[in-house]
Amino acid sequence: MASAPPAALTTARDLLRHHPLVDGHNDLAWRIREGSGLDLRRVDLAAPVVGTHTDLPRLRRGGVGAQFWSVYVPGALQGEAALATTLEQVDLVHRMIGRHPDDLELALSADDVEGAFARGRIASLLGAEGGHSIAGSLGVLRMLHRLGVRYLTLTHNVNVPWADSATDVPATGGLSAFGEEVVREMNRLGMLVDLSHVADSTARDALRVTEAPVVFSHSGARAVCDHPRNVPDDLLRGLAANGGVCMVTFVSDFVSPGCRAWALGLRAEVERRGLDPRDAAVRAAVAGEHLADHPRPRATLAQVADHVEHVRRVAGVDHVGLGGDYDGAEDLPEGLEDVSCYPALIAELLDRGWRRDECARLVGGNVLRVLREAEALARSASARRGPSTARIEDLDRA
Repeated sequence: MASAPPAALTTARDLLRHHPLVDGHNDLAWRIREGSGLDLRRVDLAAPVVGTHTDLPRLRRGGVGAQFWSVYVPGALQGEAALATTLEQVDLVHRMIGRHPDDLELALSADDVEGAFARGRIASLLGAEGGHSIAGSLGVLRMLHRLGVRYLTLTHNVNVPWADSATDVPATGGLSAFGEEVVREMNRLGMLVDLSHVADSTARDALRVTEAPVVFSHSGARAVCDHPRNVPDDLLRGLAANGGVCMVTFVSDFVSPGCRAWALGLRAEVERRGLDPRDAAVRAAVAGEHLADHPRPRATLAQVADHVEHVRRVAGVDHVGLGGDYDGAEDLPEGLEDVSCYPALIAELLDRGWRRDECARLVGGNVLRVLREAEALARSASARRGPSTARIEDLDRA
């Protein structure tokens, strides 16, 4: 794969020294939990961490100025189990920040991001991935906000009782009445509504209900790669009208049509054997055999740039950002293997004719604007109405 000229890479690195790169999604916290439990003494982020895409040296080399750390828990966890595990992940991220005060700083607002960046630290925000984390309670949603969570992805890979996922069988037809109330309460709090992972119907309902700009924290363009996790053009146009941002992800199956076709072939083989394609261990076992006759293609950095450019063409340069999904993806494009690689992507875009100010909006300016607009809307919304006491059993009673 051809790389961008050295001059473009030099410009990209200089740009990231002056403008914070705000990445929309990183799953390091769950990767730590899987490998080291909740004991942070077992992992030293200040040194290279084998088996991850992320550590402090690579974040520094990548010019990352701010990171939304995902406090993801699996959708198989429901109710109290989902809530308890989410709180453990929130605590893990807070402790991770506390262990590295010279490098990481908790950020609760756009101003906090810029202040931390000015002090030479990586601003650390929290994002909850999936509405199952609130266990059907707006009180829990408010408490997560108080603990620093600044976006909620409405679903993960499976439906929640009040919203449909992009990768599950439709059940609600979008947002239920309670789901609409979740969006309104998020607006009142200033918590970003994240539409990555949701069904198109859910996204359309959210765009209809929300008063604040929304984000897709880690999604691509469906016109470039036909995957349900990517955003179709009509929703990109709706996102532009809303003022929101699509943060382009690096997940190979979402980036490359060839990788998507390979993944569908693997799924078909798993199903042919009468096994469950949703089981990661099953997929991995079958993939080992499948690879012998079906080599897995590699996505490329240039294909990620194609997604960025498509979002720009359809939604506009003010509505595109970056959300790598490092440590949450099984396969990453050539040239974007870990968090040190962001300058190479910016250099590719500069080489394609992007101006420096346009790249500054892409890397962080756009999402910081969205954060500020959500914060301003929350101030006015809170003055108009108090906390919602709606309950799912009242609004969504059959």
